[in-house]
This record gives sequence, structure tokens and C-alpha cells, in this order.
Amino acid sequence: MGAGHAHMLYRHGSSPVHALPPHTKLTAVLAFVVVVVATPRTAVWAFALYAALLGTVAYAARIPPGLLLRRLAVEVPFVAFALLLPFVARGERTDVLGLPLSVDGLWGTWNVLAKGTLGVAASVLLAATTELRGLLLGLQRLGLPPLLVQIASFMIRYGDVVTDEMRRMRIARESRGFEARGVRHWGVLARSAGALFIRSYERGERVHLAMVSRGYEGTVPLVDEVTASRAQWSYALALPLSALVVCLLGWTL
Repeated sequence: MGAGHAHMLYRHGSSPVHALPPHTKLTAVLAFVVVVVATPRTAVWAFALYAALLGTVAYAARIPPGLLLRRLAVEVPFVAFALLLPFVARGERTDVLGLPLSVDGLWGTWNVLAKGTLGVAASVLLAATTELRGLLLGLQRLGLPPLLVQIASFMIRYGDVVTDEMRRMRIARESRGFEARGVRHWGVLARSAGALFIRSYERGERVHLAMVSRGYEGTVPLVDEVTASRAQWSYALALPLSALVVCLLGWTL
């Protein structure tokens, strides 16, 4: 299985978190997110403890806080949506800085922001400590259908190729004096997108024929068998298990 090049989100390191097998980290992040989503939104203190747990993981992985905060910017569109909830939701109203806002909407905003931010932060830590090839091996180890793993592998392999093709087409348009300034230029951009699709499709056919000529029969042999010891599983599951204790306290207190 290829895709050995490092992706932009990966931060090279030799921390205990980096050394964990990828399928243990995938399981831990998925379980953590499920626990966070299951936490009652009124247990505000619980989300603070979740953030502290992720901070501990980031410290163990030697991920700088500034880097983590910058990558959290990916959730900005969801934040903008969440901030609208107090204005459009119905039910009991309360005045905040002179504005009548929905109480349910305020709780909804808090719910989306808290749980969404924690989920994105956990995903960022996973991406920063695991190479793409490791993620693919981990998904295969966890039983994801091999066809989906192959599709993801090819997307990673040839995503940069398609992006570079798109860049060359943009340079060719600009060298001929084209500059998209309005709706009347959308036709040119649409034809460029169509040409890019045809080129990518044809490239995919050539790659498939080359693979078949080399003996490809629908499966890619697993080069490395990733395994995990009991100690590694215990280390990885410490995060979701600690979060589960917090969640249970949030429902009982």
C-alpha cells in the first residue's frame, strides 16, 4: 500500500503518541468523539475536562498550542452557523446586551461549538501524529472494506497530480490574457473544469490498464501488518475511557 509521502497536517515527531499503532489511535478518537457527543450540553464543566484531556495528549505528542489553534480554523463556517441559532430558534427568550435571544438557541450554540471544537481538535491531533499511509493501514486493520481503502489510497496518490494539472491549466489561461472577473467568464471556467475531468478520467484508465498488465486483480497486497500490544491499546484507550468517566458523572450529577 503506497501513499508514503507525508501530508501537510502531519508533524514529524518521536513522541509516545506518534509511536502508537494507527488503528489504536483511530479507535481512541472515534470513541472519544462518541462520548463527547453523548455528554449532556448542560454539563459545562465536563467539556472543560475534555479540553484538558486533549491538552494532555497534545503535550505528550509535543504539538504546539499555536499550531493546534491555527488548524482549528477549519471549523469557522460551522461557528458562523452556530452563532445564528439564538436569533432564529423559537421558545423562551432572554435579553443579552439588549438583544432578545432564544434560550434554546443559546444552548444549541454552546452545544455545537463545544462538541464540534473538541471533535475537530481530536481529529487534528490524530492527523498531526499519524502519517497518511499509517491511517490507511489502520483503517484496513479495523476492517474497513478493502475497496474503500484502495479508493482512499488512489485519491491520496493522485490528488496532487490532478491539482498540478489544474495549476498548469490556470497558468495557460492567464498566459493568454484570461482573467475571471464576472459571470460572463463562467463559461470558460466550466469548459476548463470539463477538460480537467476528461483528462483525469483518461489518466485513471491508463493507470488501471498499467496495473492490470502487472497482475492487478482487484486487491492490493498488504505490505505491512500493523499490530498493537495490550500496553499500546491501554495507552491509546486511556483518553476515551477517561472521557467516559466524565460523561457518566455529567449524567448523574
